[in-house]
Amino acid sequence: MTDVAQPPGALRKPDLSKAFLRKRYRAEARFRAYGIAAIVTALTVLALLLGSIVSTGMSAFVRTEIALNINFDPEKLELPQSPGRDDLSNANYRAVVIAALRDRFPEVSNRRDRRSLTNLLSDAAPFQLRDLVVTNPDILGTTKKIWFIAAADIDSLSKGQIPRDVPESNRRVKDNQIGWLDSLDAAGNVRRAFNTTFFTAGDSSEPELAGILGAAVGSALTLLVTLLASFPIGVMAAVYLEEFAPKNRWTDLIEVNINNLAAVPSIVFGLLGLAVFLNFFGLPRSAPLVGGMVLALMTMPTIIIAGRAALKAVPPSIREAALGIGASKLQTVTHHVLPLAMPGVLTGTIIGMARALGETAPLLMIGMVAFIVDVPHGFTDPATVLPVQVYRWADAAERAFVERTSAAILVLLAFLVAMNLAAVLLRRKFERRW
Repeated sequence: MTDVAQPPGALRKPDLSKAFLRKRYRAEARFRAYGIAAIVTALTVLALLLGSIVSTGMSAFVRTEIALNINFDPEKLELPQSPGRDDLSNANYRAVVIAALRDRFPEVSNRRDRRSLTNLLSDAAPFQLRDLVVTNPDILGTTKKIWFIAAADIDSLSKGQIPRDVPESNRRVKDNQIGWLDSLDAAGNVRRAFNTTFFTAGDSSEPELAGILGAAVGSALTLLVTLLASFPIGVMAAVYLEEFAPKNRWTDLIEVNINNLAAVPSIVFGLLGLAVFLNFFGLPRSAPLVGGMVLALMTMPTIIIAGRAALKAVPPSIREAALGIGASKLQTVTHHVLPLAMPGVLTGTIIGMARALGETAPLLMIGMVAFIVDVPHGFTDPATVLPVQVYRWADAAERAFVERTSAAILVLLAFLVAMNLAAVLLRRKFERRW
């Protein structure tokens, strides 16, 4: 028998199929490689960024301290024989500090050198003594070894941020100051200590005295106002739009505008707050109350969108079962649908609050960029927030503010990570899979 004739291209079809498969597999391998490369690149850039911030900011959590033997002589302090609390608060502590420095370095006689010697210590040295004497008046008449906060330039020199091997004219610390510091260090009178001032003080024009407490309290008060204003309104708006609102042109228009508001630049909300809350209603400038209301306007669209998505994720069978046993529409939503959607609502709220915590532009428009030294005690007190504090320190002329800027960024990042971690934990704890 003779073989049946085959079409001319029949023998090449399997080869073409294998070639096509090999080409497709190569394309998939390339796409996978591109994705892995993108992830590695992103992680590398993130690691470099965080590494730079950490390496610069970690030194701000320690400070240099210098010890001096202080003679708490009432005569040198210019105190009366029976001093009261006001007398102790207003005593001449600066003279005592200067006397201790001159006793330690009696060879310094030039007026300019004496001024340089005094600049080894922070301007807060007399206030340290004042607080010590007011707290413990029995220290009067004794001689104690007291550790003082070093000046910012001396602190930078001690940390190696100011090089010693450059000409004196090219650095802020003079040669004689380096010699005095080395002498104190050799005698065991220089040490590194945890910088408690960074966490317990407000802002200051002196870097060694600047802290984030005022900004942290201002951020907490501002976020509290934001939460109280945006969460109830956002959740009620989401429930109404998803469960009760009729589907017509008006609701479609509202939905489109809510989605648009979520993408509006934050500075626009700052302009709105400036025009409405400050100029029209006359609310106090640079106050957490106004800042929280501005951030609430910015956060509300995020909460509404997340709330609607969470409500939509609840199966229709839950609603049908509740209605089937006689529950009203309102009872169905409040007793069954909303509790099941609450994990998603809380997640969206925390993410929106985390975004509000990192915002700067809208708060600059309402005056929260002001130099605030005191820690705010109420919602209407002048205050600033952590992002604005970072902005101000980054623009400062003093070299020592650089490390404090990075340290404040680390604290802000810690708050943001904690808030996002809370959102993940809440979702995992309360989320139900259908």
